[in-house]
Amino acid sequence: MSTQASKLEALMDAHRNGNGGTRVIAITSGKGGVGKSTLSANISYVLASRGFKVGLMDADIGLANLDVMFNVRAQKNILHVLKGEAGFEDIVIPLEENLYLIPGESGDEILKFSDATIVSRFIDESQMLEGLDFLIIDTGAGIGDTIQMFLRAADDVVVVTVPDPAAITDAYAMVKVISRIKSDLYMVVNQVRSQKEGAKIFDTIKKVASGNIGEDLQLRMLGSVRYDAHVARSVKQRVLACKELSNIAPAVEIESIALALADKKEHKMLDRGREGGIGTFFKKLLGQF
Repeated sequence: MSTQASKLEALMDAHRNGNGGTRVIAITSGKGGVGKSTLSANISYVLASRGFKVGLMDADIGLANLDVMFNVRAQKNILHVLKGEAGFEDIVIPLEENLYLIPGESGDEILKFSDATIVSRFIDESQMLEGLDFLIIDTGAGIGDTIQMFLRAADDVVVVTVPDPAAITDAYAMVKVISRIKSDLYMVVNQVRSQKEGAKIFDTIKKVASGNIGEDLQLRMLGSVRYDAHVARSVKQRVLACKELSNIAPAVEIESIALALADKKEHKMLDRGREGGIGTFFKKLLGQF
């Protein structure tokens, strides 16, 4: 049996043994260039290194950021599974222990699949991923229909921004749009000079959101990540800061964010029982739920 096949079999074993369900987290931004993919990859790695089984879906495949970051090449994605041209076992790429890349589809073509038979087969195929504790989705930037589709289907949405004024404006616009479909949102302020700067930016966005959107929106700060040239170099060198540079401030801060997400998953399981799971996520994604 190949290494990839054996790792996917282990994932299936986790599904058969039961693991409390999968928490689906979409990481998004109002504009590109804010470090969203870097955060998605490093958060996923931290969770996997702590023993959680993590799927990392690249839903912005036009840029292929995650392919480059992990130095792998995805030949097929979930669109091929929808078309019946591949199964999930053909597209899932094991990256590290407990960490799997799931090439997504960022184009509008995925929206065309509404045939009940096709969707049903796809949902059945997706059951092999039920062994995951987390599915982290790296969405495209902006507020397009396809991106909103992923955000609507996810359990949690994390909006990433940076201190740049244009990015802050776009982040607020993103929050405003998402507030129509989600009442709970998280935010990460990336590339800050200090934790104080990150808190100030978040407070500004939250104040404007409270005044214009209303108190029904629960916008919470997940954390800030300081700027460090080592992180930019790590992306170019195709290494993960949280793996190779674990002692630098941004790596420690990303680890804290990842562990906060793990803590939230555990609390929500205590409150509500088993998570909805991968099948429920894909049903929502394809408008069948």
